Amino acid sequence: QVNFVVCQLFALLAAIWFRTYLHSSKTSPFIRHVVATLLGLYLALFCFGWYALHFVIQSGISYYIMIIIGVENMHKYCFVFALGYLTVCQITRVYIFDYGQYSADFSGPMMIITQKITSLAFEIHDGMFRKNEDLTPSQRCLAVRRMPSLLEYLSYNCNFMGILAGPLCSYKDYITFIEGRSYQLQQSEANGKEDTKYEQTDPSPNIAVAQKLLICGLSLLFHMTITKTLPVEYNIDDNFRATASWPVRFFYLYVSLMAARPKYYFAWTLADAINNAAGFGFRGYDKNGVTHWDLISNLRIQQIEFSTSFKMFLDNWNIQTALWLKRVCYERATFSPTIQTFILSAIWHGVYPGYYLTFLTGVLMTLAARAIRNNIRHYFVESPAVKLCYDIVTWMATQVAISYTVVPFVLLSVKPSFTFYSSCYFCLHIASILVLLVFPLKRTQKGSKKHESVQPVWSKKLEEESLLQKNNYSTTNNSFSQKQEITCRYQALKQ
Repeated sequence: QVNFVVCQLFALLAAIWFRTYLHSSKTSPFIRHVVATLLGLYLALFCFGWYALHFVIQSGISYYIMIIIGVENMHKYCFVFALGYLTVCQITRVYIFDYGQYSADFSGPMMIITQKITSLAFEIHDGMFRKNEDLTPSQRCLAVRRMPSLLEYLSYNCNFMGILAGPLCSYKDYITFIEGRSYQLQQSEANGKEDTKYEQTDPSPNIAVAQKLLICGLSLLFHMTITKTLPVEYNIDDNFRATASWPVRFFYLYVSLMAARPKYYFAWTLADAINNAAGFGFRGYDKNGVTHWDLISNLRIQQIEFSTSFKMFLDNWNIQTALWLKRVCYERATFSPTIQTFILSAIWHGVYPGYYLTFLTGVLMTLAARAIRNNIRHYFVESPAVKLCYDIVTWMATQVAISYTVVPFVLLSVKPSFTFYSSCYFCLHIASILVLLVFPLKRTQKGSKKHESVQPVWSKKLEEESLLQKNNYSTTNNSFSQKQEITCRYQALKQ
């Protein structure tokens, strides 16, 4: 943990230097790629020793697969290899070296690299093999139309800004940043029209970085002072279970899991600040000209702590991973997309049994919460006072349900997890099953029809754009195409 924090602080200083002295206006993309890659591999070597070779091996073999297999099937082979390699490394780390400990946990960065490998493989498959009319708007916007070079590939996977803690970003966003095309294009995307007021502006990330570092400091302080006094393991303490009343137990369940979150707030916010300090993560301006540096942010703390639905919590927690699961699994699943997505999430997280218990429980909770919301919410939204009461009740229910679900994720093992659930008589499991038996669950339409029905105007605009780009695509020379691509990506993110 000390190595991780030291390396991330070094990466923060390196990011400031990178933006100041290797700015895209002063340096070629080749130099920026080389420096970002070498610094990333150095940090990995310092933090994890020779375990860092796994990052290069996984990336190198995946790139070789992409070259020899071809665009038709490479996404499948890359997906199986990258996830399989990650799983093998996780098995050896957990069951051969040190169960339950995080020393030399090189699998953490490999999880991010696995996301990048699989995302890019699907994006290249979409851009170079599938027809534009078969793609959803978000897939069309993220599609990559040319094979990256080995240097670009390694830079995307192993750059110093994201090698230790991410977050995941799309390949096109990363290349746009390296080549220095993001600032003048983002103005067009944000306002929906060309406006020269900000078009050539290079906005400063200093305020955004300072705000995020303040959040990091508060999160770290909370973790070092409060978290230690509220251990999650106390939920299965024999004396506590025997003497505490049910309201007290559920209150402690909530506060102990809430106290476990700041370490994630710290790590993900610091990672976001590092990318911003390098100039990456700029999403654009709002209508008042205020900059937004949350293009690759991984969480929204306020929405997490005040979530009034299971979906709202998941949408604001580990955002980039949720987008990855949606893009490579949920949107492409032929049956039971929710179940498949949760299974993939469990496999990606690791091999501890607690992960699987959490995500299997999460399937039940998600389906039950969706059924309740679809069937009863509309009765409580007419009156502001009634809706306020409804929001308070759903906030309490959501926080308890989330805490109940993620206990095995923290405890890791089967025995303590079942000890906790059995002490609660599996109450929320049973309640979720009863909800699914009582309330009908509406099917979610997927595919292009859904997207077209949601935003037919800009979807039609994308179809026209795709015809223009079909036979003549360029990532650097066609400024009109660049601006349209960024615009549709912004719209897809909003959706």
